[in-house]
Amino acid sequence: MAGASPTALPRSFVLARRVFLTLLTGFVLLPVYVMASSSLKPLKDVSGRFRWLPSGLTVRPYLDIWKTVPLAKYFVNSLIVAGAATVLSVVVAVLAAYAVSRYRFRGKRVFTVTVLSTQMFPGILFLLPLFLIFVNVGNTTGVALYGSRGGLILTYLTFSLPFSIWMLIGYLDSVPRDLDEAAMVDGCGPLGALLRVVVPAAVPGIVAVAVYAFMTAWGEVLFASVMTNDTTRTLAVGLQGYATQNDVYWNQVMAASLVVSVPVVAGFLLLQRYLVAGLTAGAVK
Repeated sequence: MAGASPTALPRSFVLARRVFLTLLTGFVLLPVYVMASSSLKPLKDVSGRFRWLPSGLTVRPYLDIWKTVPLAKYFVNSLIVAGAATVLSVVVAVLAAYAVSRYRFRGKRVFTVTVLSTQMFPGILFLLPLFLIFVNVGNTTGVALYGSRGGLILTYLTFSLPFSIWMLIGYLDSVPRDLDEAAMVDGCGPLGALLRVVVPAAVPGIVAVAVYAFMTAWGEVLFASVMTNDTTRTLAVGLQGYATQNDVYWNQVMAASLVVSVPVVAGFLLLQRYLVAGLTAGAVK
Protein backbone atom coordinates (compact mmCIF):
# COMPACT_ATOMS: atom_id res chain seq x y z
CA MET A 1 0.00 0.00 0.00
CA ALA A 2 1.43 3.36 -1.06
CA GLY A 3 2.47 5.64 1.72
CA ALA A 4 2.28 2.94 4.38
CA SER A 5 5.15 2.67 6.83
CA PRO A 6 7.25 -0.48 6.32
CA THR A 7 7.06 -1.13 10.05
CA ALA A 8 3.29 -0.59 10.33
CA LEU A 9 1.35 -3.49 11.79
CA PRO A 10 -1.23 -5.25 9.61
CA ARG A 11 -4.75 -3.91 10.03
CA SER A 12 -6.07 -7.36 10.87
CA PHE A 13 -3.60 -7.64 13.73
CA VAL A 14 -4.54 -4.22 15.09
CA LEU A 15 -8.23 -5.11 14.92
CA ALA A 16 -7.69 -8.45 16.63
CA ARG A 17 -5.64 -6.79 19.35
CA ARG A 18 -8.36 -4.23 20.02
CA VAL A 19 -11.03 -6.92 20.20
CA PHE A 20 -8.92 -9.02 22.57
CA LEU A 21 -8.10 -6.08 24.84
CA THR A 22 -11.76 -5.03 24.91
CA LEU A 23 -12.86 -8.53 25.90
CA LEU A 24 -10.11 -8.71 28.52
CA THR A 25 -11.12 -5.35 29.97
CA GLY A 26 -14.74 -6.45 30.14
CA PHE A 27 -13.73 -9.70 31.83
CA VAL A 28 -11.76 -7.78 34.48
CA LEU A 29 -14.35 -5.06 35.09
CA LEU A 30 -17.40 -7.34 35.15
CA PRO A 31 -16.86 -8.56 38.76
CA VAL A 32 -16.21 -4.97 39.85
CA TYR A 33 -19.52 -3.88 38.33
CA VAL A 34 -21.34 -6.74 40.06
CA MET A 35 -19.80 -5.75 43.40
CA ALA A 36 -20.51 -2.04 42.95
CA SER A 37 -24.09 -2.51 41.78
CA SER A 38 -24.88 -5.09 44.47
CA SER A 39 -23.49 -2.82 47.18
CA LEU A 40 -26.03 -0.14 46.21
CA LYS A 41 -29.09 -2.41 46.29
CA PRO A 42 -31.43 -3.24 49.16
CA LEU A 43 -30.93 -6.69 50.62
CA LYS A 44 -34.14 -8.09 49.10
CA ASP A 45 -32.93 -7.18 45.60
CA VAL A 46 -29.54 -8.83 46.13
CA SER A 47 -30.97 -12.02 47.65
CA GLY A 48 -33.11 -12.74 44.61
CA ARG A 49 -32.24 -13.14 40.96
CA PHE A 50 -29.42 -10.85 39.86
CA ARG A 51 -30.49 -7.89 37.72
CA TRP A 52 -27.90 -6.11 35.62
CA LEU A 53 -29.79 -2.80 35.89
CA PRO A 54 -30.84 -2.18 39.51
CA SER A 55 -34.37 -0.93 40.02
CA GLY A 56 -33.36 1.27 42.93
CA LEU A 57 -30.13 2.51 44.48
CA THR A 58 -29.32 3.15 48.12
CA VAL A 59 -26.19 3.99 50.08
CA ARG A 60 -27.62 2.37 53.21
CA PRO A 61 -25.29 -0.69 52.97
CA TYR A 62 -22.24 1.60 53.22
CA LEU A 63 -23.64 2.99 56.48
CA ASP A 64 -24.69 -0.36 57.91
CA ILE A 65 -21.36 -2.11 57.35
CA TRP A 66 -19.89 -0.25 60.33
CA LYS A 67 -22.73 -1.36 62.63
CA THR A 68 -23.32 -4.98 61.62
CA VAL A 69 -19.73 -5.89 62.52
CA PRO A 70 -16.98 -3.80 64.21
CA LEU A 71 -15.43 -3.04 60.83
CA ALA A 72 -13.53 -0.01 62.11
CA LYS A 73 -11.70 -2.16 64.67
CA TYR A 74 -10.85 -4.73 62.02
CA PHE A 75 -9.66 -1.93 59.75
CA VAL A 76 -7.31 -0.60 62.44
CA ASN A 77 -5.98 -4.10 63.15
CA SER A 78 -5.27 -4.70 59.47
CA LEU A 79 -3.53 -1.35 59.09
CA ILE A 80 -1.32 -1.95 62.14
CA VAL A 81 -0.43 -5.52 61.19
CA ALA A 82 0.12 -4.87 57.48
CA GLY A 83 1.98 -1.60 58.11
CA ALA A 84 4.30 -3.08 60.73
CA ALA A 85 4.97 -6.18 58.63
CA THR A 86 5.77 -3.96 55.65
CA VAL A 87 8.19 -1.72 57.55
CA LEU A 88 10.01 -4.65 59.15
CA SER A 89 10.19 -6.53 55.85
CA VAL A 90 11.70 -3.52 54.09
CA VAL A 91 14.26 -2.80 56.83
CA VAL A 92 15.44 -6.40 57.23
CA ALA A 93 15.37 -7.09 53.48
CA VAL A 94 17.44 -3.98 52.68
CA LEU A 95 20.11 -4.87 55.24
CA ALA A 96 20.24 -8.54 54.22
CA ALA A 97 20.23 -7.83 50.48
CA TYR A 98 22.96 -5.20 50.85
CA ALA A 99 25.18 -7.65 52.71
CA VAL A 100 24.67 -10.37 50.10
CA SER A 101 25.07 -7.99 47.16
CA ARG A 102 28.16 -6.13 48.35
CA TYR A 103 30.17 -8.64 50.43
CA ARG A 104 31.69 -12.05 49.87
CA PHE A 105 31.32 -14.60 52.63
CA ARG A 106 31.30 -18.34 53.00
CA GLY A 107 27.88 -19.85 52.33
CA LYS A 108 26.64 -16.86 50.34
CA ARG A 109 25.23 -18.96 47.52
CA VAL A 110 23.71 -21.47 49.94
CA PHE A 111 22.03 -18.65 51.83
CA THR A 112 20.55 -17.17 48.65
CA VAL A 113 19.26 -20.51 47.39
CA THR A 114 17.85 -21.38 50.81
CA VAL A 115 16.02 -18.06 51.05
CA LEU A 116 14.47 -18.54 47.62
CA SER A 117 13.65 -22.22 48.14
CA THR A 118 11.35 -21.40 51.05
CA GLN A 119 8.88 -20.04 48.49
CA MET A 120 8.31 -23.57 47.17
CA PHE A 121 6.43 -24.67 50.28
CA PRO A 122 2.73 -23.86 50.70
CA GLY A 123 1.88 -21.69 53.67
CA ILE A 124 -0.42 -24.24 55.25
CA LEU A 125 2.62 -26.40 56.07
CA PHE A 126 3.77 -23.73 58.53
CA LEU A 127 0.41 -23.25 60.21
CA LEU A 128 0.69 -25.97 62.86
CA PRO A 129 4.41 -25.42 63.63
CA LEU A 130 3.91 -21.67 64.09
CA PHE A 131 0.83 -22.28 66.23
CA LEU A 132 2.76 -24.65 68.50
CA ILE A 133 5.74 -22.28 68.69
CA PHE A 134 3.56 -19.32 69.66
CA VAL A 135 1.67 -21.31 72.28
CA ASN A 136 4.86 -22.73 73.82
CA VAL A 137 6.55 -19.33 73.84
CA GLY A 138 3.53 -17.89 75.61
CA ASN A 139 3.46 -20.67 78.20
CA THR A 140 7.22 -20.47 78.82
CA THR A 141 7.94 -16.75 78.76
CA GLY A 142 4.54 -15.19 79.27
CA VAL A 143 4.86 -13.27 75.99
CA ALA A 144 1.49 -13.65 74.28
CA LEU A 145 2.17 -14.27 70.60
CA TYR A 146 -0.88 -16.37 69.86
CA GLY A 147 -3.93 -14.16 69.43
CA SER A 148 -1.87 -10.97 69.30
CA ARG A 149 -0.95 -8.50 66.58
CA GLY A 150 2.75 -9.10 67.23
CA GLY A 151 2.41 -12.80 66.56
CA LEU A 152 0.56 -12.13 63.31
CA ILE A 153 3.24 -9.64 62.24
CA LEU A 154 5.96 -12.24 62.84
CA THR A 155 3.91 -14.76 60.89
CA TYR A 156 3.68 -12.49 57.85
CA LEU A 157 7.40 -11.74 58.06
CA THR A 158 8.14 -15.44 57.53
CA PHE A 159 6.37 -15.23 54.15
CA SER A 160 7.31 -11.79 52.87
CA LEU A 161 10.98 -11.70 53.89
CA PRO A 162 12.43 -14.47 51.66
CA PHE A 163 11.02 -13.08 48.43
CA SER A 164 11.76 -9.50 49.50
CA ILE A 165 15.41 -10.32 50.17
CA TRP A 166 15.77 -12.19 46.88
CA MET A 167 14.15 -9.36 44.91
CA LEU A 168 16.32 -6.69 46.49
CA ILE A 169 19.50 -8.70 45.92
CA GLY A 170 18.85 -8.62 42.19
CA TYR A 171 18.02 -4.92 42.30
CA LEU A 172 21.03 -3.87 44.39
CA ASP A 173 23.30 -5.85 42.08
CA SER A 174 22.22 -3.44 39.34
CA VAL A 175 23.22 -0.40 41.43
CA PRO A 176 26.85 0.51 40.55
CA ARG A 177 29.37 -0.25 43.29
CA ASP A 178 31.14 2.96 42.37
CA LEU A 179 28.45 4.82 44.33
CA ASP A 180 29.41 2.97 47.50
CA GLU A 181 33.09 3.61 46.93
CA ALA A 182 32.53 7.32 46.25
CA ALA A 183 30.52 7.64 49.45
CA MET A 184 33.24 5.89 51.47
CA VAL A 185 35.87 8.17 49.96
CA ASP A 186 33.82 11.10 51.24
CA GLY A 187 33.96 9.66 54.75
CA CYS A 188 30.88 7.45 54.97
CA GLY A 189 31.04 4.00 56.49
CA PRO A 190 29.22 0.99 55.05
CA LEU A 191 25.97 1.89 56.84
CA GLY A 192 26.26 5.54 55.84
CA ALA A 193 26.85 4.59 52.20
CA LEU A 194 23.81 2.35 52.34
CA LEU A 195 21.50 4.98 53.82
CA ARG A 196 22.78 8.03 51.92
CA VAL A 197 23.59 6.58 48.50
CA VAL A 198 22.32 3.06 47.88
CA VAL A 199 18.84 3.42 49.41
CA PRO A 200 17.95 6.56 47.39
CA ALA A 201 19.14 4.81 44.22
CA ALA A 202 17.12 1.70 45.09
CA VAL A 203 13.79 3.42 45.81
CA PRO A 204 11.87 1.59 43.02
CA GLY A 205 13.03 -1.80 44.29
CA ILE A 206 12.22 -0.90 47.89
CA VAL A 207 8.76 0.29 46.88
CA ALA A 208 8.15 -2.98 45.03
CA VAL A 209 9.11 -4.93 48.15
CA ALA A 210 6.90 -2.72 50.33
CA VAL A 211 3.88 -3.20 48.06
CA TYR A 212 4.42 -6.95 47.97
CA ALA A 213 4.75 -7.20 51.76
CA PHE A 214 1.70 -5.01 52.36
CA MET A 215 -0.53 -6.92 49.95
CA THR A 216 0.62 -10.23 51.41
CA ALA A 217 -0.41 -9.16 54.91
CA TRP A 218 -3.52 -7.19 53.95
CA GLY A 219 -5.45 -9.97 52.22
CA GLU A 220 -4.21 -13.07 54.06
CA VAL A 221 -7.00 -15.24 55.49
CA LEU A 222 -5.64 -18.62 56.64
CA PHE A 223 -3.24 -17.51 59.39
CA ALA A 224 -5.40 -14.54 60.37
CA SER A 225 -8.33 -16.87 61.05
CA VAL A 226 -6.22 -19.11 63.33
CA MET A 227 -3.78 -16.69 64.98
CA THR A 228 -6.27 -13.98 65.99
CA ASN A 229 -9.20 -13.59 68.37
CA ASP A 230 -12.16 -11.23 68.60
CA THR A 231 -9.88 -8.36 69.66
CA THR A 232 -7.12 -8.74 67.05
CA ARG A 233 -9.20 -9.98 64.10
CA THR A 234 -8.31 -8.44 60.73
CA LEU A 235 -10.47 -7.40 57.81
CA ALA A 236 -9.90 -10.54 55.76
CA VAL A 237 -11.48 -12.61 58.55
CA GLY A 238 -13.88 -9.98 59.85
CA LEU A 239 -15.86 -9.96 56.59
CA GLN A 240 -17.23 -13.36 57.59
CA GLY A 241 -19.28 -11.57 60.23
CA TYR A 242 -21.79 -10.46 57.60
CA ALA A 243 -22.93 -14.08 57.27
CA THR A 244 -25.20 -15.09 60.16
CA GLN A 245 -27.20 -18.23 60.86
CA ASN A 246 -30.35 -16.58 59.54
CA ASP A 247 -29.15 -14.60 56.56
CA VAL A 248 -26.21 -13.30 54.57
CA TYR A 249 -26.03 -9.54 54.08
CA TRP A 250 -24.74 -9.71 50.52
CA ASN A 251 -25.12 -6.00 49.84
CA GLN A 252 -23.05 -5.20 52.93
CA VAL A 253 -20.48 -7.84 51.99
CA MET A 254 -20.02 -6.18 48.61
CA ALA A 255 -19.87 -2.70 50.14
CA ALA A 256 -17.33 -3.78 52.76
CA SER A 257 -15.25 -5.54 50.09
CA LEU A 258 -15.04 -2.34 48.07
CA VAL A 259 -14.12 -0.29 51.15
CA VAL A 260 -11.44 -2.82 52.12
CA SER A 261 -9.89 -2.72 48.65
CA VAL A 262 -9.54 1.09 48.61
CA PRO A 263 -6.14 1.28 50.43
CA VAL A 264 -4.57 -1.37 48.22
CA VAL A 265 -5.90 0.08 44.96
CA ALA A 266 -4.99 3.65 45.92
CA GLY A 267 -1.49 2.64 46.99
CA PHE A 268 -0.95 0.65 43.81
CA LEU A 269 -2.05 3.55 41.59
CA LEU A 270 0.17 6.01 43.44
CA LEU A 271 3.24 3.76 43.40
CA GLN A 272 2.68 2.08 40.05
CA ARG A 273 5.66 3.58 38.24
CA TYR A 274 8.01 2.70 41.10
CA LEU A 275 6.58 -0.80 41.29
CA VAL A 276 7.12 -1.51 37.60
CA ALA A 277 10.65 -0.10 37.70
CA GLY A 278 11.48 -2.12 40.79
CA LEU A 279 10.25 -5.38 39.33
CA THR A 280 12.07 -4.98 36.01
CA ALA A 281 15.31 -3.12 36.84
CA GLY A 282 17.17 -6.15 38.14
CA ALA A 283 15.86 -8.56 35.54
CA VAL A 284 18.40 -7.75 32.82
CA LYS A 285 22.02 -6.95 33.61
